[in-house]
Amino acid sequence: MAEISEKDNEKKGKAAAPVIPHPGESTQQGKAGRPFWSGSITIGLVNVPVRLHTMVRDLSVSFRLLHKADGQPLRYDRVCTKDDRVIPWAETVKGYEVRKGEYVIFEPEELKAIMPESNRKIRIEKFVFYLSLDPVYFETSYILTPDRSEEAYSLFVTALQDLGRAAIGTITLRTKEYPVVVHAYGGGLILTTLRYADEVTLPQAFITSADLPAPKEAELALAKRIINDLSGDFSMNDYHDRYREAVMNLIEKKLAGEKVVYAEPHPEEAKELMQALKETLSTLSAK
Repeated sequence: MAEISEKDNEKKGKAAAPVIPHPGESTQQGKAGRPFWSGSITIGLVNVPVRLHTMVRDLSVSFRLLHKADGQPLRYDRVCTKDDRVIPWAETVKGYEVRKGEYVIFEPEELKAIMPESNRKIRIEKFVFYLSLDPVYFETSYILTPDRSEEAYSLFVTALQDLGRAAIGTITLRTKEYPVVVHAYGGGLILTTLRYADEVTLPQAFITSADLPAPKEAELALAKRIINDLSGDFSMNDYHDRYREAVMNLIEKKLAGEKVVYAEPHPEEAKELMQALKETLSTLSAK
Protein backbone atom coordinates (compact mmCIF):
# COMPACT_ATOMS: atom_id res chain seq x y z
CA MET A 1 0.00 0.00 0.00
CA ALA A 2 1.17 3.59 -0.60
CA GLU A 3 2.95 5.38 2.22
CA ILE A 4 0.27 7.92 3.20
CA SER A 5 1.09 10.09 6.21
CA GLU A 6 -1.94 11.41 8.03
CA LYS A 7 -1.97 11.65 11.80
CA ASP A 8 -4.34 9.38 13.70
CA ASN A 9 -6.06 8.05 10.57
CA GLU A 10 -6.91 4.86 12.41
CA LYS A 11 -8.69 6.78 15.17
CA LYS A 12 -10.64 8.99 12.77
CA GLY A 13 -11.82 6.20 10.52
CA LYS A 14 -11.47 6.31 6.76
CA ALA A 15 -9.70 9.48 5.66
CA ALA A 16 -11.00 11.56 2.78
CA ALA A 17 -9.21 10.85 -0.48
CA PRO A 18 -6.69 13.56 -1.33
CA VAL A 19 -7.42 15.70 -4.35
CA ILE A 20 -4.86 14.83 -7.02
CA PRO A 21 -5.08 16.99 -10.16
CA HIS A 22 -5.00 14.86 -13.29
CA PRO A 23 -1.79 15.38 -15.29
CA GLY A 24 -3.73 16.07 -18.45
CA GLU A 25 -6.02 18.56 -16.79
CA SER A 26 -5.83 22.02 -18.35
CA THR A 27 -4.45 24.68 -16.02
CA GLN A 28 -4.27 27.49 -18.55
CA GLN A 29 -7.09 29.49 -16.98
CA GLY A 30 -6.31 30.72 -13.49
CA LYS A 31 -8.95 31.58 -10.93
CA ALA A 32 -9.76 35.20 -10.18
CA GLY A 33 -8.90 35.83 -6.54
CA ARG A 34 -9.41 38.76 -4.21
CA PRO A 35 -7.14 41.80 -4.67
CA PHE A 36 -4.22 42.09 -2.24
CA TRP A 37 -3.53 45.79 -2.92
CA SER A 38 -5.61 48.79 -3.92
CA GLY A 39 -4.52 52.26 -4.87
CA SER A 40 -4.26 54.35 -8.00
CA ILE A 41 -2.15 54.91 -11.09
CA THR A 42 -1.06 58.54 -11.00
CA ILE A 43 0.02 60.44 -14.10
CA GLY A 44 0.52 64.07 -13.16
CA LEU A 45 -2.88 65.13 -11.81
CA VAL A 46 -4.69 62.15 -13.38
CA ASN A 47 -5.61 59.26 -11.06
CA VAL A 48 -6.89 55.84 -12.14
CA PRO A 49 -8.05 53.83 -9.09
CA VAL A 50 -7.04 50.17 -9.49
CA ARG A 51 -6.72 46.89 -7.61
CA LEU A 52 -3.82 44.47 -7.84
CA HIS A 53 -4.41 40.73 -8.28
CA THR A 54 -2.01 37.79 -8.41
CA MET A 55 -1.41 36.69 -12.00
CA VAL A 56 1.28 34.02 -11.77
CA ARG A 57 0.82 30.73 -9.90
CA ASP A 58 3.75 28.49 -9.04
CA LEU A 59 2.55 24.93 -9.73
CA SER A 60 5.92 23.26 -9.21
CA VAL A 61 5.98 20.16 -7.02
CA SER A 62 6.56 20.76 -3.32
CA PHE A 63 7.50 17.97 -0.92
CA ARG A 64 7.36 17.86 2.89
CA LEU A 65 10.25 16.43 4.87
CA LEU A 66 8.91 13.62 7.09
CA HIS A 67 10.18 11.42 9.90
CA LYS A 68 10.78 8.07 8.20
CA ALA A 69 9.81 6.06 11.29
CA ASP A 70 6.27 7.44 11.67
CA GLY A 71 5.69 9.45 8.49
CA GLN A 72 4.97 12.72 10.30
CA PRO A 73 6.19 16.20 9.20
CA LEU A 74 9.28 17.69 10.78
CA ARG A 75 9.16 21.12 12.42
CA TYR A 76 11.89 23.70 11.99
CA ASP A 77 12.71 25.45 15.25
CA ARG A 78 14.75 28.57 15.98
CA VAL A 79 17.84 26.87 17.40
CA CYS A 80 20.71 29.15 18.48
CA THR A 81 23.98 27.98 16.90
CA LYS A 82 25.88 28.93 20.09
CA ASP A 83 23.53 27.82 22.90
CA ASP A 84 22.04 24.89 20.95
CA ARG A 85 18.56 25.62 22.32
CA VAL A 86 15.24 26.76 20.85
CA ILE A 87 14.83 30.55 21.10
CA PRO A 88 11.30 32.01 21.58
CA TRP A 89 10.14 34.68 19.13
CA ALA A 90 10.27 37.34 21.87
CA GLU A 91 14.05 36.90 22.11
CA THR A 92 14.77 37.26 18.37
CA VAL A 93 16.05 40.31 16.48
CA LYS A 94 17.02 40.99 12.87
CA GLY A 95 20.65 41.31 11.87
CA TYR A 96 22.82 41.83 8.80
CA GLU A 97 26.14 39.98 8.40
CA VAL A 98 28.88 42.52 7.64
CA ARG A 99 31.81 40.12 8.12
CA LYS A 100 32.02 36.39 8.69
CA GLY A 101 30.20 35.76 11.98
CA GLU A 102 29.79 39.49 12.72
CA TYR A 103 26.33 41.06 12.55
CA VAL A 104 24.81 44.52 12.83
CA ILE A 105 21.63 44.20 14.92
CA PHE A 106 18.53 46.30 14.20
CA GLU A 107 15.64 47.27 16.44
CA PRO A 108 12.14 47.08 14.87
CA GLU A 109 11.75 50.88 15.18
CA GLU A 110 14.96 51.49 13.22
CA LEU A 111 13.80 49.38 10.27
CA LYS A 112 10.32 50.92 10.41
CA ALA A 113 11.79 54.44 10.18
CA ILE A 114 13.57 53.73 6.86
CA MET A 115 10.83 51.61 5.31
CA PRO A 116 9.66 52.98 1.90
CA GLU A 117 6.48 55.00 2.19
CA SER A 118 3.46 52.97 1.11
CA ASN A 119 1.28 55.72 -0.33
CA ARG A 120 -0.98 53.43 -2.37
CA LYS A 121 0.17 54.98 -5.62
CA ILE A 122 1.72 53.67 -8.82
CA ARG A 123 3.64 56.80 -9.82
CA ILE A 124 4.12 56.94 -13.59
CA GLU A 125 7.26 58.79 -14.64
CA LYS A 126 7.53 58.15 -18.39
CA PHE A 127 6.17 56.19 -21.34
CA VAL A 128 8.27 53.96 -23.59
CA PHE A 129 7.70 51.57 -26.48
CA TYR A 130 6.93 48.22 -24.85
CA LEU A 131 9.11 46.28 -27.31
CA SER A 132 12.11 48.43 -26.34
CA LEU A 133 12.12 46.96 -22.82
CA ASP A 134 14.66 44.26 -21.94
CA PRO A 135 12.73 41.24 -20.55
CA VAL A 136 15.81 40.20 -18.55
CA TYR A 137 14.73 42.78 -15.95
CA PHE A 138 11.11 41.53 -15.72
CA GLU A 139 10.34 39.93 -12.35
CA THR A 140 6.68 39.28 -11.35
CA SER A 141 3.49 40.19 -13.22
CA TYR A 142 0.16 41.17 -11.64
CA ILE A 143 -3.28 41.99 -13.03
CA LEU A 144 -4.59 45.53 -12.55
CA THR A 145 -8.40 45.83 -12.47
CA PRO A 146 -10.51 49.02 -12.27
CA ASP A 147 -11.65 50.05 -8.80
CA ARG A 148 -14.91 51.80 -9.70
CA SER A 149 -12.94 53.58 -12.42
CA GLU A 150 -14.05 51.79 -15.58
CA GLU A 151 -14.09 54.94 -17.74
CA ALA A 152 -10.59 56.14 -16.79
CA TYR A 153 -9.24 52.57 -16.86
CA SER A 154 -10.64 51.95 -20.37
CA LEU A 155 -9.18 55.25 -21.59
CA PHE A 156 -5.71 54.29 -20.29
CA VAL A 157 -5.85 50.77 -21.82
CA THR A 158 -6.96 52.08 -25.21
CA ALA A 159 -4.35 54.84 -25.33
CA LEU A 160 -1.52 52.42 -24.52
CA GLN A 161 -2.78 49.89 -27.09
CA ASP A 162 -3.12 52.48 -29.87
CA LEU A 163 0.36 53.92 -29.26
CA GLY A 164 2.14 50.63 -28.50
CA ARG A 165 3.52 52.24 -25.34
CA ALA A 166 4.03 51.11 -21.76
CA ALA A 167 4.17 53.18 -18.58
CA ILE A 168 7.26 53.15 -16.36
CA GLY A 169 7.00 54.06 -12.68
CA THR A 170 7.33 52.82 -9.10
CA ILE A 171 5.22 51.02 -6.50
CA THR A 172 5.81 50.05 -2.87
CA LEU A 173 4.74 46.52 -2.00
CA ARG A 174 5.17 45.42 1.60
CA THR A 175 8.66 46.66 2.53
CA LYS A 176 10.23 47.23 -0.88
CA GLU A 177 9.92 49.87 -3.58
CA TYR A 178 9.93 48.39 -7.09
CA PRO A 179 10.37 49.94 -10.53
CA VAL A 180 7.41 48.73 -12.60
CA VAL A 181 6.09 48.64 -16.13
CA VAL A 182 2.34 48.90 -16.78
CA HIS A 183 1.12 47.79 -20.19
CA ALA A 184 -2.03 46.67 -21.98
CA TYR A 185 -2.50 42.92 -22.32
CA GLY A 186 -5.54 40.81 -23.11
CA GLY A 187 -7.92 43.76 -22.91
CA GLY A 188 -6.70 44.88 -19.50
CA LEU A 189 -3.65 46.22 -17.68
CA ILE A 190 -0.67 44.22 -16.43
CA LEU A 191 1.82 45.52 -13.88
CA THR A 192 5.25 43.86 -13.89
CA THR A 193 7.83 44.57 -11.22
CA LEU A 194 11.36 45.07 -12.53
CA ARG A 195 14.71 44.04 -11.10
CA TYR A 196 17.23 46.78 -10.38
CA ALA A 197 20.25 46.97 -12.69
CA ASP A 198 22.67 45.75 -10.00
CA GLU A 199 20.52 42.66 -9.41
CA VAL A 200 21.18 41.34 -12.92
CA THR A 201 24.51 39.92 -14.10
CA LEU A 202 25.03 40.30 -17.85
CA PRO A 203 26.94 37.78 -20.01
CA GLN A 204 29.80 40.23 -20.47
CA ALA A 205 30.80 39.52 -16.87
CA PHE A 206 31.81 36.02 -17.97
CA ILE A 207 32.56 36.12 -21.68
CA THR A 208 32.95 38.60 -24.56
CA SER A 209 32.75 38.19 -28.31
CA ALA A 210 36.55 38.44 -28.45
CA ASP A 211 36.77 35.21 -26.42
CA LEU A 212 34.70 33.24 -28.95
CA PRO A 213 36.16 31.65 -32.09
CA ALA A 214 34.59 32.56 -35.43
CA PRO A 215 32.29 29.70 -36.56
CA LYS A 216 33.23 27.63 -39.58
CA GLU A 217 31.20 28.56 -42.66
CA ALA A 218 29.94 25.00 -43.30
CA GLU A 219 28.83 24.55 -39.69
CA LEU A 220 27.19 27.99 -39.64
CA ALA A 221 25.25 27.18 -42.85
CA LEU A 222 23.94 23.92 -41.34
CA ALA A 223 23.05 25.66 -38.06
CA LYS A 224 21.03 28.30 -39.94
CA ARG A 225 19.22 25.60 -41.94
CA ILE A 226 18.27 23.82 -38.69
CA ILE A 227 17.00 27.08 -37.21
CA ASN A 228 14.93 27.82 -40.34
CA ASP A 229 13.49 24.29 -40.39
CA LEU A 230 12.46 24.55 -36.72
CA SER A 231 11.02 28.05 -37.05
CA GLY A 232 7.30 28.47 -36.43
CA ASP A 233 4.63 30.05 -34.27
CA PHE A 234 4.94 29.90 -30.49
CA SER A 235 2.19 28.89 -28.08
CA MET A 236 2.81 28.44 -24.35
CA ASN A 237 0.03 25.82 -24.36
CA ASP A 238 2.40 23.49 -26.23
CA TYR A 239 4.56 23.15 -23.11
CA HIS A 240 3.80 21.24 -19.92
CA ASP A 241 5.67 20.58 -16.69
CA ARG A 242 6.58 16.98 -17.45
CA TYR A 243 8.22 16.44 -14.08
CA ARG A 244 5.07 17.58 -12.25
CA GLU A 245 2.94 15.33 -14.46
CA ALA A 246 5.25 12.40 -13.71
CA VAL A 247 5.02 13.07 -9.96
CA MET A 248 1.20 13.23 -10.12
CA ASN A 249 1.14 9.91 -12.02
CA LEU A 250 3.50 8.40 -9.46
CA ILE A 251 1.24 9.57 -6.61
CA GLU A 252 -1.79 7.95 -8.26
CA LYS A 253 0.08 4.66 -8.72
CA LYS A 254 1.30 4.62 -5.12
CA LEU A 255 -2.19 5.40 -3.83
CA ALA A 256 -3.45 2.46 -5.89
CA GLY A 257 -0.83 0.22 -4.26
CA GLU A 258 1.24 -0.32 -7.39
CA LYS A 259 4.95 -1.06 -7.09
CA VAL A 260 6.91 1.30 -9.30
CA VAL A 261 10.35 0.43 -10.66
CA TYR A 262 12.30 2.88 -12.81
CA ALA A 263 15.42 2.06 -14.81
CA GLU A 264 18.36 4.46 -14.72
CA PRO A 265 18.52 6.36 -18.05
CA HIS A 266 21.65 5.90 -20.16
CA PRO A 267 23.57 9.09 -21.03
CA GLU A 268 23.55 10.05 -24.70
CA GLU A 269 26.78 9.59 -26.63
CA ALA A 270 28.57 12.87 -27.32
CA LYS A 271 29.00 13.57 -31.05
CA GLU A 272 31.43 15.73 -32.97
CA LEU A 273 29.79 19.08 -33.84
CA MET A 274 29.64 18.66 -37.62
CA GLN A 275 28.27 15.13 -37.29
CA ALA A 276 25.62 16.29 -34.82
CA LEU A 277 24.56 19.11 -37.16
CA LYS A 278 24.24 16.77 -40.16
CA GLU A 279 22.29 14.12 -38.23
CA THR A 280 19.94 16.76 -36.81
CA LEU A 281 19.26 18.19 -40.24
CA SER A 282 18.69 14.70 -41.65
CA THR A 283 16.18 13.93 -38.89
CA LEU A 284 14.27 17.16 -39.58
CA SER A 285 14.21 16.48 -43.33
CA ALA A 286 12.71 13.01 -42.72
CA LYS A 287 9.71 14.45 -40.85
